[in-house]
Amino acid sequence: MDLLALVDFTLVAKHGGFGKAARAAARPKATLSRRVAELEAALSLRLFERGRRDLKLTEEGRALFERAGSLLTELEETTAAIASGGEAVRGRLRISAPLLFSQTAMGRLAVAFALRHPAVRLEVTTDDRPVDMIEERYDLAIRVNPAPDDALVGRAFLHDRLVTVASPALARPSHDDTLPVVLRGSGDPNAIWELEIAEGQMHVAVDPVMRLSSLVMVRDAVRAGVGAARLPVSLVSGDLAGGRLVGWGEVPGSEITLWALYPSRRLLSARVSAFLDLLREAFPRGTPEELATYVDG
Repeated sequence: MDLLALVDFTLVAKHGGFGKAARAAARPKATLSRRVAELEAALSLRLFERGRRDLKLTEEGRALFERAGSLLTELEETTAAIASGGEAVRGRLRISAPLLFSQTAMGRLAVAFALRHPAVRLEVTTDDRPVDMIEERYDLAIRVNPAPDDALVGRAFLHDRLVTVASPALARPSHDDTLPVVLRGSGDPNAIWELEIAEGQMHVAVDPVMRLSSLVMVRDAVRAGVGAARLPVSLVSGDLAGGRLVGWGEVPGSEITLWALYPSRRLLSARVSAFLDLLREAFPRGTPEELATYVDG
């Protein structure tokens, strides 16, 4: 495949037409048209649908543009880094992060990264769903307990766990009580919670008196005495230490691991490597207490 023809194809696809691409790159329109035609002939594929007034990518053309664009960007950045002695980190870094981590730590991490690497254009989106990193063109995704995915590789950088907490004003339930609780999302209205008491462990029925979409909102409701909740240690350790909340015991089997993931078939770019280095510096041990200290600091 002619690499120059591929570059010209992505230029035309990016600008949506031969004329616009020619003006943007100060290149002859006929040259761009010829290059794209040669690429289509080499691939035996039609990459554009040519109308009288517009130019649209075919399904095959869109697939090639999405993948070739990121690969060419990485190639350009690699050659630039080599030319500058390998020290420059530049380009766009697109990251997907879950809601709670974004609310508590991602802002400070983003600022630290931007100050350290001003030539990088950082874009962080908040999403708890498992994004398609290839199709949606993410460079890095931070995920909680991700399912195995052959297309992704990465590393665990933080560990957390859930603890049952409540306001000191809320009395611990007895065996026959129903415990008012605050849940994130729908939850199970007929759930039975396991609690730790002085005599050991007990199981109590729970009554979801409030359902909220954010764990930060859940914590605030628990602080106000609305009910008990199961929350990450990193989110409530300061409240526990300050006496604003009391802990009723850890939730069995509630281990939480945060992973930084990236597409396995891409070379690890300097931008992604730099952000992974920042995560290692921020959380060298990866404990929930470390995250809480980072957020409070």
